[in-house]
Amino acid sequence: MKGVIYARYSSDHQREGSIEGQIRECTAFAEKNGITLLHNYIDRAYSAKIDNRPAFQEMIKDSHKKMFDVILVWKLDRFARDRFDSAYYKNLLKKNGVRVVSATEPISDGPDGIVIEALFEGMAEYYSAELAQKINRGMTGNALKCKYNGGTLAVGYKINKETRLYEVNPLTAPIVTEAFNAYLDGKTMKQIADDFNAKGYRNTIGRKFSIDAISRMLQNRHYIGEYKFKDIVTPGGVPALIPIELFNAVQQRIVKTKKAPSSHKAVDDYLLTTKLYCGHCESFMVGESGTSNTNKIYRYYKCATAKKRKGCHKKAVRKEWIEDIVINQVMRFLMDDEAIDELVDILMRAQKKENTTLPLLKQELREVEKSIKNMLDAIQNSIFTSSTKQRLEELEARKEDLEISIAREQMFKPVLEPKKIKFFLHQFRKLDTTKLEHRRSLIDNFVNAVFLHDDRIDFVFNYQKGTKTVTFKELEEASEGSSDLIVSARPNNGDRQKPISVISL
Repeated sequence: MKGVIYARYSSDHQREGSIEGQIRECTAFAEKNGITLLHNYIDRAYSAKIDNRPAFQEMIKDSHKKMFDVILVWKLDRFARDRFDSAYYKNLLKKNGVRVVSATEPISDGPDGIVIEALFEGMAEYYSAELAQKINRGMTGNALKCKYNGGTLAVGYKINKETRLYEVNPLTAPIVTEAFNAYLDGKTMKQIADDFNAKGYRNTIGRKFSIDAISRMLQNRHYIGEYKFKDIVTPGGVPALIPIELFNAVQQRIVKTKKAPSSHKAVDDYLLTTKLYCGHCESFMVGESGTSNTNKIYRYYKCATAKKRKGCHKKAVRKEWIEDIVINQVMRFLMDDEAIDELVDILMRAQKKENTTLPLLKQELREVEKSIKNMLDAIQNSIFTSSTKQRLEELEARKEDLEISIAREQMFKPVLEPKKIKFFLHQFRKLDTTKLEHRRSLIDNFVNAVFLHDDRIDFVFNYQKGTKTVTFKELEEASEGSSDLIVSARPNNGDRQKPISVISL
């Protein structure tokens, strides 16, 4: 098996040693598991909350070449802290035959591992959200005092290094006044940008002015003294550069000259994308929409092969219908206390089964300690040379490294307790299935695949629960005849009494 290492640290406050430590542990994992390492991808001072990381994107691109089989990371949060990004890129890598493996978190390859991985990713996302909350609290405090909160500084201002308050920049403030007057005099934004660039004017980061930059400048309420951070708006919070009358006159001209924006087709959230398969040809079923004569928009999932007219005759199904059925089945599982207890037991067994790193470290430590004892016995028998001394020092150093690794293993990779796992799973019961993000969370964490046939639906869940059958009649009774589950959106209206088979691994 061939692999690569992805390492990352998120801020300038972290040291290069953070990268070295990640690579060291990933390399050790590779050696123990027979993985030949080809390359290291490293991102320095990049957050995992964003996917626009140079080395990360290079690695994703290289996966298309199918030169490696596995990506090793120190922890899953090095790969991504956003579960949507994580799921998206892991699915992309899966198509290229590449898996993401944590060198320090025991996760199996099977369905149980998917839920364990969801636990780790959920914790990473929670940590990220908690950190963001703390940062937001500090930024909110700054905003209440009208202090600079970071980001690109508007032209015409500078920041007092001691107070962090906005001050007028006497060198660039005239540029702002010139822009407003020029636009009110009839010049276009392009003409203003061209004039500024010809005169050698530059923005606060040293770049030329673009049309968008001029547009933002002319609509920036900072220039009339208004400080704004999220919902906090403070009139007079920053020094005003433009009279309110001039600002309002410019806004009126912008409205008059603004072209009607082109209509963009709304991007719908198809939650079963990459999870819903055609029961006929096993191709993905993709989202599409259509508009009726009354301008009502209908959304469907349609077989990709049928969509391309390449031989499959699977009918499209209404988006809400199939998504509601899947959500309903997940929630029924989550509300089953016996099923939750069974899943907790499975996850506990899986964790203990997969936690192989710690036993290997302890075994090596025993061997090193035995070697040290033999060396000491030799010294007591007056067998002492420079080579003996060097070897003993090497063994002592290795023992110290192993003890540190074992301590780190026990500290940072504890087996999740049953109570914590159950608490985590019970949180899903509280989700509001009418909210998009909550529906996405349920599907991402518990649904592996859905195969839609003309007479049944095969569900493959990320847990072991056996097989059960649900008929359309049972669904209709459960919804009291009024739910979208039973409208004419299913594949074949004549299959009303045919069963939906629910298969879980």
